[in-house]
Amino acid sequence: MVSLSKGHYTARFADGPHDIRRAQALRWLCFYGNRGLDSDADPAAEPDAETGQKLDQDRFDAICTHVLVEDQRDGELVCCFRFLSLSGGHDIGRTYSAQYYNLKRLEGFKGPMVEMGRFCIHPDRQDPNILRLAWAALTRLVDETQVRLLIGCSSFMGAEPATHAAALAMLRDRHLAPKRWLPRVKAPKVFRFARMLRRDLSDPRRGMREMPPLLRSYLLMGGWVSDHAVVDDRLNTMHVFTAVEIGAIPQGRVRVLRAVAG
Repeated sequence: MVSLSKGHYTARFADGPHDIRRAQALRWLCFYGNRGLDSDADPAAEPDAETGQKLDQDRFDAICTHVLVEDQRDGELVCCFRFLSLSGGHDIGRTYSAQYYNLKRLEGFKGPMVEMGRFCIHPDRQDPNILRLAWAALTRLVDETQVRLLIGCSSFMGAEPATHAAALAMLRDRHLAPKRWLPRVKAPKVFRFARMLRRDLSDPRRGMREMPPLLRSYLLMGGWVSDHAVVDDRLNTMHVFTAVEIGAIPQGRVRVLRAVAG
C-alpha cells in the first residue's frame, strides 16, 4: 500500500520502531489515559525512553503491520491500527481474537484473512475524514492481497451490559454470525446477549445510534458478530468478535470504499 491522502491527512505503513512507539503511545492515551483509568489498569505500560509517554504494547505488535494516519499540517499522529495477515482459517489460532473466543469453526474458512486491531483515533480529533481514510487504507490492502475475510474485536465502552442493551439487541436480531462460523465461548467472563436479553428491548434506531462507530462501519458492510460479549473489567469494556466476508459486502458500499481508496 502506498500512502493515501484525504483532506489534511495521510495514511501510511509504520516505518521502524520509532513509528510503532508513536502508535503505542496513542493507543495508551485512547485506551487508558483519556478514559481516566487507574494507572494499575495497565501494569505492562512502560514509559518510552525518548518521550516519557506510556505505551500500550503486547506480543502481537511484533508480528503485525501498523498503519498510521497523520495530520499533514503538523505531523501529529491522529489515528492508528494494526493488522495481521493470515493465509487461511488454519492460521486463526495466531490471532489476538483467539485469546478470547473459540474460533475452531473458522479453521475451515478458505482464503486469505486479515485481523484488524488496536484501532483508535486521537480523542481531540473529530474530523470524519480520519475514519474515512483509515477505511480507505484497509480497502486498498484488502484489494491488493485478495483478502476474503476481515476479522477483529469491536469494543463497547463500559462493562455493564444494561448500558448497551439496545445495541446488543440489534446485534442479536440482525447481525449474528452464520452458525457454521459462530464463535464459541472461551473467555472466563462473558455476557451471552443472544440468550439473556429480553425480546422487548429491540429498538433498531436506538441500537444503531448507540453502536460503537467502528462496529457500525462493519455492520454497514454486512458484518456479523459472536452471540456473546467478552467482559473486560480491567479496561471497563466489553467486546464482540466481528467479521466481514468481503464477497458479501453490498456493491454500493464497495463502490464508496474503492472511490475513497483511489
